[in-house]
Amino acid sequence: MKKILIVFLVILFVFIGYKFFYKTNKLSSSVPVTIDVNHINEVKGLIKSNSKYNRRFAFFIDMKIPSGKNRFFVYDLKTNKIIDKGLVAHGSGSETGIKGELKFSNIPNSLSTSIGKYYIGNSYQGKFGKAYKLYGLDQTNSNAFKRDIVFHYYYDVPYKEQNGYICNSFGCPMVNRKYFDRMSKIVDGSESNIIMSIYY
Repeated sequence: MKKILIVFLVILFVFIGYKFFYKTNKLSSSVPVTIDVNHINEVKGLIKSNSKYNRRFAFFIDMKIPSGKNRFFVYDLKTNKIIDKGLVAHGSGSETGIKGELKFSNIPNSLSTSIGKYYIGNSYQGKFGKAYKLYGLDQTNSNAFKRDIVFHYYYDVPYKEQNGYICNSFGCPMVNRKYFDRMSKIVDGSESNIIMSIYY
């Protein structure tokens, strides 16, 4: 009788633990992701003042979010909704030695991510395959073209979210090939330059 009671209690604890774990994970995954309205308004103000920029789509990268979580967002400026999201690596020079804390630089050879607004230029075939030239629009990223900071994919960047952190780049916003292919369709299908805003 004692053995049956012990087995029952063990099963009960396992069941309770599973339900709690499942509920916690479900809640955390269902938390809505948002983009700071100030960054959205900055981009909207920029595209309103210059017809060369795409008025429908913009890319936002929130460097406050850990690299193992989705932090690259495709935003529909007309409907004010995030329509796609994925993982993106930051520069190895942005590491501070404290997980979750990053630093940024516009200095050549710093291997760091530069925060600020960019516009995405023409594509070319680089050492990692297809890539897009990036042009910095702020003082914090004005050296992007000179530093060869480009938007590209890399085989080591995972496609799905994970715990912990992913690989680093040399300062470029670097994504998974599958995600990059989706972004390419948006960029190549646009007659005007798409804005990419990287912030922290």
